[in-house]
Amino acid sequence: MDAPNLRQSAYWLAFLHNDQATMRRQVAAVRGEPGGEDGALLSSESDTEAFYGRLGRAREFSRQAVGSARQADFVEPAAVWQTNAALREAEFGNSIVARQYAAAALGLGPEREAKAFSALAVARAGDEARAGALASALEREFPANTLIQNYWLPAIRAAVDLNEKQPAKAIEALLPASPYELGQPLPLQLGTMYPVYLRGQAYLAAGQGEKAAAEFQEILDHRGIVLNFPLGALAHLGLARAYVLQHDTMKARVAYQDFLTLWKDADPDIPILKQAKEEYAKLQ
Repeated sequence: MDAPNLRQSAYWLAFLHNDQATMRRQVAAVRGEPGGEDGALLSSESDTEAFYGRLGRAREFSRQAVGSARQADFVEPAAVWQTNAALREAEFGNSIVARQYAAAALGLGPEREAKAFSALAVARAGDEARAGALASALEREFPANTLIQNYWLPAIRAAVDLNEKQPAKAIEALLPASPYELGQPLPLQLGTMYPVYLRGQAYLAAGQGEKAAAEFQEILDHRGIVLNFPLGALAHLGLARAYVLQHDTMKARVAYQDFLTLWKDADPDIPILKQAKEEYAKLQ
């Protein structure tokens, strides 16, 4: 038996076991397949590179994934891979690039799921007006869609609240997502745990270190859900910052070291990496 979704699952299982040879084999097996069948695995490879901070390589795999989908005239997958790259840039601190990528994705004319992902990307990139407009359109167009209403819209609104320095409002906005946050939110094939991550960021902003630590630990405790999505790596940094708020220097050092070890081969100019290094240095 052979099918792209089986190879995708084999890829993720290999990631969890740090079996890089099998991961490369799965990507090689579908590369160049007609009809854009290789796009999902190429995008997964971009996530893996981003998980370890190798942003340049992640960008290249995303470019290949988008190109493969566009060549096959698969608009929605192309937009998804593009918005995935946009959101990654936003989380890493490259807001201008994130907005450019999101605009390119929306220019493809995507359907609802990719639009939701794009809205979150521009929200995390600091464009509250654009995110708010997209969120309002999604709410109006898809009133009965469970994931739009109870996963993506709460995440988008919480991201906007965080930008506006209203962490309590962000925490409240995420309440509808609680029953769904361990699920698989379309358009992706894995669980991002984005509501959990954003709730952790909100607790950090509110100065509630203990509650923030619990949210980031929740992500680390569910590797089989978040898989190679970059939030799985960034959760270590969130946990470190939460321990700093609790004045637990020993645990903070360990969490920073865990993140910096994952990103030992990362591109050095990533803004969030620079911040992490500066924060860690202050603990020494």
